[in-house]
Amino acid sequence: MDAIIQTEKLSHIYSSGTPFEHAALEEVDFAAYRGEYLGIIGRTGSGKSTLIQHLNGLLKPTSGRVLFEGKDIWETKERTRETRFQVGLVFQYPEYQLFEETVYKDIAFGPKNMKLDEDEVDRRVRDAASFVGLPDAVLEKSPFELSGGQKRRVAIAGVIAMEPSVLILDEPTAGLDPVGVESILGNIRDYHKAKNATIILVSHSMEEVARTVDRLVVVSKGHIPFTGTPREVFAHGDELEAMGLGVPQVTRVFHRLRAMGVDIDPSVYTIDQARSAVRDYLARKGAV
Repeated sequence: MDAIIQTEKLSHIYSSGTPFEHAALEEVDFAAYRGEYLGIIGRTGSGKSTLIQHLNGLLKPTSGRVLFEGKDIWETKERTRETRFQVGLVFQYPEYQLFEETVYKDIAFGPKNMKLDEDEVDRRVRDAASFVGLPDAVLEKSPFELSGGQKRRVAIAGVIAMEPSVLILDEPTAGLDPVGVESILGNIRDYHKAKNATIILVSHSMEEVARTVDRLVVVSKGHIPFTGTPREVFAHGDELEAMGLGVPQVTRVFHRLRAMGVDIDPSVYTIDQARSAVRDYLARKGAV
C-alpha cells in the first residue's frame, strides 16, 4: 500500500537555543495510506498536535522531511501551497475561526483561494454543506446566528469544500453531546466513503477511535511507540495506562473478567464485539 503522506525522521524543536528549548518530536517516521481511516491518540503534550501541523505545512521541520505523494512538501513555495489545499486540517473548536458575513461565504473561502471559477466554487460549497448536513436555507444566514453544533459543521464544511485528499480533524467532537458526536462522525464517514479520502482523526476518546478507525497511531513523548489495528493497540493496555491513555471501558471490563478466571475473549474494544463475546461464552456454557 502506498503512503499518501508520510514523515521521515521528523524532528521539531520549539524555542531552539533558548532556556525554553523543547523537543516536541524526535525523528518520527509516520505514514498514512490512501483511502484509510487513521486515528492518532496521545495525551496532552505528547506531540500529536505538532505532528499533524507538519502534515500540511503549518509547521516546518527542524530536521527530517514531510512527503505528500512522495515529494517533499517544502521543495518549493508552490509545492507547500498546493499541499495545504490537498491536506485539509480542521482544528479543535474550529467554529471560533468563522468570520464571514454568511455561511456560504465562509464555506467558499477556501475554494476561492484555490482560484476556482464561480460555478465550481458554488458546486463545492453546496456539496460540502450537504456532507455535513446543512440545508440550503442556512447558507445565506450569518454563521453567528447558528447553534454551536451547526457552527462546527460550517467550519468542517469549509475544509471539505477544498476537497482535500487527506482530511485531518483534531478532536472534532470535543464539547458535543452524544447525539452531536454521532452526527459529526457520520458526516466524516460519508465524506470518507464518497471521496475515498484519507481521514486522520485525532481524539482523546478511546471509545470513539475504537469504533471508528481502521488503524491507530500512538504518540508519546515525541515518539510513536506503536501502531496497528485498534485490537492490536488496545492489547497494550498496561503500556497505554502508563502513557496516561488507557483503553476503552469495555476492554477494561473484559480484561478484569479474564483476570477473575472467566474464560472469555479479552480482546474486545466495542460494544458489538462485547455482545458477540458474551454470546459465545454463554453458548459454550450451554446457557443459550
